[in-house]
This record gives sequence, structure tokens and C-alpha cells, in this order.
Amino acid sequence: MDPWIAEQAARIATRAERELEALVGVSSPSGDVRGAEEAAAVCAALLPDEAAIERPPCSSPDHAPDLLARVRGTGAGRILLLGHLDTVVAHADHQPLRRQGDTLAGSGAVDMKGGDVLALGVLRALAQVPERFAEVALLLVCDEEWRVGEFAHVQRFAGFDACLCFEAGQLDEDGRDAVVVKRKAAGTVEVLATGRNAHSGSAPDRGINALLALAAAAQAIAACHDPHGEDHLTAVPTVVRSGEAFNVVPAEGRLIADVRADRSDAFDRVLDAVPAEVGGATLRARQVRVWPGMDSRAATAPLLGRAAALAGRPIVAADRGGASDASHFAGAIPLTIDGLGPRGGGAHAPHEHVLTASLHV
Repeated sequence: MDPWIAEQAARIATRAERELEALVGVSSPSGDVRGAEEAAAVCAALLPDEAAIERPPCSSPDHAPDLLARVRGTGAGRILLLGHLDTVVAHADHQPLRRQGDTLAGSGAVDMKGGDVLALGVLRALAQVPERFAEVALLLVCDEEWRVGEFAHVQRFAGFDACLCFEAGQLDEDGRDAVVVKRKAAGTVEVLATGRNAHSGSAPDRGINALLALAAAAQAIAACHDPHGEDHLTAVPTVVRSGEAFNVVPAEGRLIADVRADRSDAFDRVLDAVPAEVGGATLRARQVRVWPGMDSRAATAPLLGRAAALAGRPIVAADRGGASDASHFAGAIPLTIDGLGPRGGGAHAPHEHVLTASLHV
């Protein structure tokens, strides 16, 4: 391994567990302003002295501002380091960091506060060698887990030379370090059903059942599921809500489906599959969230070769189905690489964890 990289990696590892404990100790579910501000304050305290701090508005309304730190250099090249501070875990379910064997478990540990800690460490390391870059920016957003609107920051960094995102890392099937250079487009489909109330015991046939209509819509969406097809489309109904009482024909309801594909255009097939009417109930389908896909395999291949030589071990390209803010930047910064955070598992679940060893290599 390159001596400078080895030295800096050791320094980052020395602090990583303590810093992860501090950051995971803050409960910061998406949309919670106080939690986001506290998490941002922890990160600001871990920044190098050379960093200038900005708080640009978050892409989502009613959220705390995002955190942007910039370090100016005297060399060439501009790099964006990317992460997010929000989690999907509610305050009541939040778990602080705890050691369990060879893991560090806690809410948001792998998605993605472990990655944030490594990104902060990388920024501190680069701040020591300003002659090697013109600018390094670290952007930590507060709404990655629950954003439905447009992402606000792409144009600010258009023209940067590289974007490095610190979502969780992984190994390939041969045990080699793998970084993410391809992601599917991701979308959320909403179906609203409108029927008519009636007493389900004395006059059931006077009603128009919105729940049955949504059931038909869910089946139609599921029939579009084609993970091995040309676009590798997945279409999965995930949430349905309808009805207000056990003895009333439900007049309204809502269905949510998660859709992923190589191209966002493939989502049109899902929308078109939802019928306009079922059993007298009307159905309205729309796409409420679309994240672009990412494919930086060609642009990043030479860099991965150079990085492997410096690291002294193979680094291979990989793909991942989950969405990430790296996908938003890949269209404007072709040299975008994701999956640079620590390895772990259980994202969004009570057993969420980071593998301790992955913070130290």
C-alpha cells in the first residue's frame, strides 16, 4: 500500500469508532430538525480547521439545512465527498452504538453514519496536502432517506472532477473490495382509489369497494415485475391502506409500490398497467418519486486500476439495487463512485451494524 495512504488510513481508523459512537448517539430521523442540527454539529466538530462551513437549504421543505464543508487547495482538481445524516429510525426505536462481538451495532450505523465518519476522515487527511487539489467539498444532506422532490445540489457541483459517496461498502463473491459504479433508477408509484361507502352488513351492494380496486391494482403492478428482462424492472407493491371501520364498504384507499429499473422510462409500463376503473371504483396512478439510475463503469475503470495499485489489493466494480444520492450526481460528474463506506448489514432494521474490521483496513 502507498505509505501516505497507509498512514492516513491508520489515523482515520484510530478515531473512527469513537466518532461513530458520537454520531450514532444522535437520533436523526428524516424530517426531524432538532436531530439533524445535532448531527450536523457533531460533524462540524470533526471537520479540519481549514474547512469553511456552509448550511445550504435542504432539498426537502421543513428540514434542517444541509451541511457543506469546503477546503481550498493550491493544486488542481475538485472532489465532492457525499453522505447523509438522516435515518429511517424513529426516536422511540433509536438504539445507541454498542459493541457486539466483531460488530458495532446501532441505528444508522451502516446507513450511513459509518460512511460519514470515513468521509470526515478523508477530508481531514486531504486538508494536510492542499498542493494535491484545488478544492475538496463534503456535502452531508438531511433528507436522503425520505426525499420525494427534486435534489437541489447537482448544479452547484457540476464540473467537479469526481464524486465519492460513502454509502456502505461490500465485497464481491471472491472476497475482493468492491465499489458501486452502477445503480438502478428508483421510483415510487402511488395509486388512489375512489369508491362509495355503504353499510357492509345491511347494504353491501350499494357500496363501491375501493379496497378491492386497490387489490386489483396491486396485482396489475406485480405482473410488471420482470427482474431478468431487458430493463431489469422490479415492481413491488409495499403499502396499502383503505377503510375506516370494520362494517363499512371502504370508499377510499391508497396503494404504494416500489419500482426499480435500469431506465426510469421503464416505470411508464407500471403506470400504464393500472386500470382506470375496477368494479365501479376509479383508480388514479402517478409517480411521486423518481431517482435517476447511475452507470459510471466506463468512466471509472481507469481510476479503479490506479486505486488498486495504490491500495496494494484488487478493487473491482459492482452494482447495487438500492438508491443513493450518488445517482443524482453521476449525470453531472461522470467520475462518480459509491460504496466507499464500511461494510455491515441490517440497514433500517433493529440489528443494523458495521463490521469493526472494515473501519480499520
